[in-house]
Amino acid sequence: MIQFFAEDVDYDLPNPTKVKRWLKFVIESESFTLNQMNYIFCSDEYLLNMNREHLQHDYYTDIITFDTSDDEKQVEGEIYISTDRVKENAQTMEITFDEELRRVIVHGVLHLVGYNDENDLAKSKMRGKEDFYLKNYKYQ
Repeated sequence: MIQFFAEDVDYDLPNPTKVKRWLKFVIESESFTLNQMNYIFCSDEYLLNMNREHLQHDYYTDIITFDTSDDEKQVEGEIYISTDRVKENAQTMEITFDEELRRVIVHGVLHLVGYNDENDLAKSKMRGKEDFYLKNYKYQ
């Protein structure tokens, strides 16, 4: 099950049914099964506080992913996304908010299926996966 929530922001994801189909496609393509994923859209300040409290990082970020699965091949977690940061990043990259949001949404799933972005090689691999799945969004 995939659910979408908003915490301290007024945001409703457009076309959540299509996004859920797409995310299930991503998860199955990576040979995982879906248990439960919660996306929580929030503000910069909300996510900054979470970053400080849970990760001891004192900086703004667009996403924080918490893997809560006990099963290695099952996806379960909470993904917090700052809509403020997504908006700013989209403007910087001169793309739409929706395009950047989809990238961040799939980025969280990729973390839950084992990808990381801790070094340049891992970042490059993850970016390639993001690009691949973003191209498949229109088919869902």
